[in-house]
Amino acid sequence: MSLDHTTDAPPLTERIAPGTATDPPVETGATDGDVTVTVDGDEVTVPAGSTLLDAIEATDTDETVPALCHYGREGIGHRSECRTCMVETERAGVVPSCSRSARDGDVVSTDTDDAATARSVNLDLVLSDHNLRCTTCGKNGRCELQDAAIDQDVDEPRYGVLDDRDAYEPLDDSSSFIQIDRNKCILCNRCVEACNDVQVEGVLRMEGSGTDTRIGFQSDAETMDDSTCVSCGHCATVCPTGALVEKGIEDATTIPLPGFTQKNSIGRTYESEHRSKGPMTPKKRDEMPEQAKGEPAKTERSPEGREWP
Repeated sequence: MSLDHTTDAPPLTERIAPGTATDPPVETGATDGDVTVTVDGDEVTVPAGSTLLDAIEATDTDETVPALCHYGREGIGHRSECRTCMVETERAGVVPSCSRSARDGDVVSTDTDDAATARSVNLDLVLSDHNLRCTTCGKNGRCELQDAAIDQDVDEPRYGVLDDRDAYEPLDDSSSFIQIDRNKCILCNRCVEACNDVQVEGVLRMEGSGTDTRIGFQSDAETMDDSTCVSCGHCATVCPTGALVEKGIEDATTIPLPGFTQKNSIGRTYESEHRSKGPMTPKKRDEMPEQAKGEPAKTERSPEGREWP
């Protein structure tokens, strides 16, 4: 007896868009074996398919080459979004090392003036669009952007800071599980990849364009609590900054200052009453009895705790 799986089998997932964050392929000069690369005068052998960043990390270089949009595990990375990993090669000049394939005979320099300037400029561009009030951040002391700025001896970003432009977005504190602070987001895309391509939940997406680009929700929800998030926490795990933090530790490493907290350093905050909303996906919610679909009320509050009209 044969079974017709095409008519009776339910769909494996709901309507989501997995693969939307899939990295561009890294073209390599070899399909198998090893390649030998010279990094700052030292030869290193790496497997075919490796990137220049892999070769750099396999050597003991004096220069720090940050790669803020590169995670390096679970297939997350090499998107060349932040361009903080620039190095100089004899073959192609200054290139992003996280997405440039390692070819046999490549000669790479991390310490040339052009490479160092490129990394410095791009790091300052990232910092200029970031909430730099680090003492009020739950990732203070364990932030990859903060580490990169310290390693590069950044005193003040050459292009100004977010605070100069008074352009803070509201803090999304609506979820009982994950807090979103888009003012700390560097648009590295790690969370979108973790959500879509690793967990295959299809909750997050990149939306907007230019200076309006931001992390949003595939369901067009306004807040995390209204989204189809299943609270797996993987987005917060891969986030290099304090843009996504698990609730309960969002203030774990903040430095208490009188009258100055994470929330009132930003402005408005989206909050909820944190009542359980039951099943997390629209399909499951549609299957619930009507009386069980209670929605938690959303409140937008000012820094002083007053409700906004």
